[in-house]
Amino acid sequence: MLLIGNGRLFTRDASHPYYKDGAVLCEGDRISAVGETETLRKAYPQAEFIDAKGGVIMPAFINAHEHIYSAMARGLSIKGNNPGGFLEILDGTWWTIDRNLTNEFTALSAVATYIDSIKNGITTVFDHHASFGEITGSLFAIEEQARRLGVRSCLCYEISDRDGMEKSRAAVRENVDFIRHVQKNGDDRIKAMMGMHASFTISDATMELCNAEKPDGVGYHIHVAEGIEDLHACLKEHGTRITDRLYDWNILSDKTLLAHCIYINPHEMELIKETGTMVVHNPESNMGNACGCPPTMELVHRGILCGLGTDGYTEDMTESYKVANVLHKHHLCDPGAAWSEVPKMLFEGNAEIAGRYFETPLGVLREGAAADVIVLNYIPRTPMDETNLNSHILFGMTGRDVVTTVAGGEVLMKDRVLQKVDEEAELAKVREGAARLWNKINEGR
Repeated sequence: MLLIGNGRLFTRDASHPYYKDGAVLCEGDRISAVGETETLRKAYPQAEFIDAKGGVIMPAFINAHEHIYSAMARGLSIKGNNPGGFLEILDGTWWTIDRNLTNEFTALSAVATYIDSIKNGITTVFDHHASFGEITGSLFAIEEQARRLGVRSCLCYEISDRDGMEKSRAAVRENVDFIRHVQKNGDDRIKAMMGMHASFTISDATMELCNAEKPDGVGYHIHVAEGIEDLHACLKEHGTRITDRLYDWNILSDKTLLAHCIYINPHEMELIKETGTMVVHNPESNMGNACGCPPTMELVHRGILCGLGTDGYTEDMTESYKVANVLHKHHLCDPGAAWSEVPKMLFEGNAEIAGRYFETPLGVLREGAAADVIVLNYIPRTPMDETNLNSHILFGMTGRDVVTTVAGGEVLMKDRVLQKVDEEAELAKVREGAARLWNKINEGR
């Protein structure tokens, strides 16, 4: 039994959104009570107590689109790689990295990502994995680290024909094997989807294979119209727009997650809405790759379920929040844009997306919900309550303000110190592995 209290408690529960001096009681992997600190301490004197010291207590973050495989790229310079556009960024950087990943490197990438996630208050990750250097067993390698470090994860492998049909079929098999493994296991901490890279690297033959092989009960996690090249290829090769092609191949559904959706039109938006398909926005990635700004505000206004992800750029969801806020204001030349839409995506959309895969309610602190709680060392300089919390997060907080992270009732970090693993030792292994990976990429050995 764990009691986290003595803080400004923001529950994201409309029935009681804020306690000035609140506490959350965790029993097992669920929340069993929420209320005033003094009341709960008296009622449960035997509970282990974590003192928020007047800081902020809130639900842990959810990252709706991540790329674990990119974790060891920070600082990497690839010889001869000077990309001038999105396709060159993909082939010269990211596909070069994933072609050199073994399951050992994949596991180390997962360690790095999960450590950074914990330290930024993320306890649930939807990952989209690629490691064409070693496909078979790669999702199982990530799962092992997710369980070891305690981060809830929904995993998939990105199917693509870019390295030939043999590897494409192996990617399909890795997804199918992992989905069946997860479904057989029945554990609410690890879930699975059918991963696809993007329309322009997937043939009709592979689409047909995916349709035939995908187990029931799951959808797809796929990049859609991230670059204009994806749209042009679909129009040229298939005579249709991307979302129409996905609809024709039974990809769209309320279990399917579309990343980016930059170059889609109103007709495609209606298809997405009618099928209940989910969309995740990754603002830093779109800006960093010079791909363009997606019509995310319009998607939200149309009632499409939209979430927020990082695409591997960061493990700080507050950073993505801040960037999305200014991106859409700048793009639309509207200072009123994104004030309500982006926090709705981050705090409501991500929780609803997670709810389509995980049985335990996430993103909210109430009785029966997941005991996923974070404490931030944030003492406001101005008045703060449930009416202006999002503004305080936007302008006052960063992921590094997180001092305690609890997932499923288990303390993963306390006072910035990881509790399940030795951070220094783990990152020493990651650095050594990254050095070997870089040498393999640049020296071929």
